[in-house]
Amino acid sequence: MNTKIKFLAIFFSIVIMAIVQSCNKVPKPVISNLEIGLNNSHVAYAGADLHLQADIVAEGTINKITVEIHQEEGSSDEIVVEYDEFEGLKNTTFHKHVDIPATTPLGKYHCHITVTDMEGNSTTVEEEITIQELVDTEAPVLIISSAPTDGQVFTNGQTISISGHAQDNITLGGMLVALVYESDNIADADVTADNSHVIVMLHTHDFGDDPDEYNFTASIVVGAANDNNNPSAPIQGDNAWKTGNYYILVRVKDAKNNWTFSNHYNIVLN
Repeated sequence: MNTKIKFLAIFFSIVIMAIVQSCNKVPKPVISNLEIGLNNSHVAYAGADLHLQADIVAEGTINKITVEIHQEEGSSDEIVVEYDEFEGLKNTTFHKHVDIPATTPLGKYHCHITVTDMEGNSTTVEEEITIQELVDTEAPVLIISSAPTDGQVFTNGQTISISGHAQDNITLGGMLVALVYESDNIADADVTADNSHVIVMLHTHDFGDDPDEYNFTASIVVGAANDNNNPSAPIQGDNAWKTGNYYILVRVKDAKNNWTFSNHYNIVLN
């Protein structure tokens, strides 16, 4: 009898522990609103980059995000990129551009995006993409229609704006409008959305139903807490608002990574 009671006690203890562990189990990460390629076309071009964007929720907090692009099993043509900059976040907008080498064979590929959390849980979404050849040496045309006057002074609370039109012979690939502190001496090619020293006024890869041309207006309020990046980021640290000389730079590219840069539009923040 004592043996039976002891057995039942152990059995129920195991059941209770299993129930507690089940209740405490952290859900796997969730990946939603996935975009692959310009305008979610699921097309990439050899020698250019592939636009990826998704909303991620991870109750167990993100550890890493991995992107794998490969053909069917047996092929050695594989692109693998791992991102750890999202570590510790419970939710984020994942927005990256994966370089597709010019030597990549053309054809059908599988694109896997895997989110792994701190608990070891992982979620993978898989989509089919096509890597194509794009012959294009012609950079986009950029026209600025409205901008601050040279040396115009702006104070806290005032709005800085610039407008214009971009057009490409095939398709636009991305646009960035940034406010750059002159004394940082940043080369135009280094004015990117990931550069922590610049203030992003506009950053987009979405050009609507007519992706070969785009009318844009970019603006930001002096003293704003966050920029207009995608997702937005705090204006602090390296790119904190400072008194002095700034300039606005507009840069636009096509799907083949041919870039066009605007002139510097010089302003003063007081």
